[in-house]
Amino acid sequence: MENQTQHEYNQVLAHCRQLFLAKTHDYGTAWRILRLPSVTDQIYIKAQRIRSIQEKGTQLVADGVEEEFVAIINYCIIALMQLGLPPEAPMDLDPAAVALAYDAEVEENRRLLFAKNHDYGEAWRQMRVESITDIILMKLHRTKQIEDLHGLTRVSEGVDANYRDMLNYAVFALIKSGFVDVKA
Repeated sequence: MENQTQHEYNQVLAHCRQLFLAKTHDYGTAWRILRLPSVTDQIYIKAQRIRSIQEKGTQLVADGVEEEFVAIINYCIIALMQLGLPPEAPMDLDPAAVALAYDAEVEENRRLLFAKNHDYGEAWRQMRVESITDIILMKLHRTKQIEDLHGLTRVSEGVDANYRDMLNYAVFALIKSGFVDVKA
C-alpha cells in the first residue's frame, strides 16, 4: 500500500507543481506580497468553498472541488516558502529558485507524510472527503489562533506543522476523489 500511496502522492504533487510553475511564469512571484495571515485566509476561503459545495451539493462557479484542493496545496507551499525566506528577501524571485524551494517543501512534506502514514497505518483511506475538509478547516482555525498569538504558544506546534498537515490532507482528499486516475 505504501508504494501505491507514494505513486498517488507523486502524481498529485506533479500536477500541483506544473500548475504552480505555469502561474509563476504568468504572474511572477506576486504571492510574495501576501503576509502569512493573508495566505492562511486564502486557504480558508478555498476550504470553506469546498465545504459549502459539499453541503449544498451544487456549485455556481466553474472551478470544482478538486481545483480548490489543488489551490490549498499550492497555498500551503507558498506559506512554507514564505516562512523560509528571510525578511529582506526580494519580492521578485528567480523562477528556478522558486522551483527549487517548491521541491524542497514538497520533499519535506513527503517525508512527514510517510512517517505519519507508517504510524497511523493509512487511516486516511477510511476517512470521508467531507471529514478531511473539516480537519483542514479545524487546522485553519488553529493556525489563525497561533497567528493571533504571534506564535507564542504553550504546547502546540507552530504554523508550519499545520500548513504541512493541511497540505497532506488536501493530497489525501484528491487521491480519495479519484483525481490521480483522471489527471495521471
